[in-house]
Amino acid sequence: MPVTINYYMTLNSPWTYLGSALFGEIAARNGATVNVKPCKFGPIFEQTGGLPLPKRSPQRRAYRMMELKRWREVRGLPIHFEPRYFPCDDAAATRLVIAAAMQGKDAHRLSLELGRALWEREETLADPATIALAARRAGLDAAELRAQGAGDTELDALHETFTQEALAAGVFGAPSYVLPSGEIFWGQDRLELLERALKQPAAA
Repeated sequence: MPVTINYYMTLNSPWTYLGSALFGEIAARNGATVNVKPCKFGPIFEQTGGLPLPKRSPQRRAYRMMELKRWREVRGLPIHFEPRYFPCDDAAATRLVIAAAMQGKDAHRLSLELGRALWEREETLADPATIALAARRAGLDAAELRAQGAGDTELDALHETFTQEALAAGVFGAPSYVLPSGEIFWGQDRLELLERALKQPAAA
């Protein structure tokens, strides 16, 4: 029986983007379905003891940069560690991802291309043209998705629902991949462990 993975993420996370392509490959080769659920990690951090980047100690910020350099090489992705528009207002982009998921489109591919816009191309997700181009790279039409889908109020409500759902599931960081059993894999550096679990009969 196919496994459904709840994917709690945010476009403003370099770790989400670093693991996005590999996660898609892992899901595909293991016959897993992905539920893309963008979350607000500010409130999640507040309730789980996390700190937003500017409030972290110099030591933790320095180590984050070391890890980004390492994983950029491992994943082979030319990301910028401090892109021109980070953090950026990703509300419109997030709404489009949720709209795509609601319509049964490839929301994961869309989120990957939006992440590429921010982390590789150094474009702002607050620009409708950037969002439209990312959607096109994902084989989708942004205007059509919004015209045929829910309005901002409903999409924003779902964003909040996913945030509360993530908290209830025990999620505290992005990206997090949650199996039906409730097992959480936090961070793109756990993707190999996620695939290991998917290959075990108990994961189904």
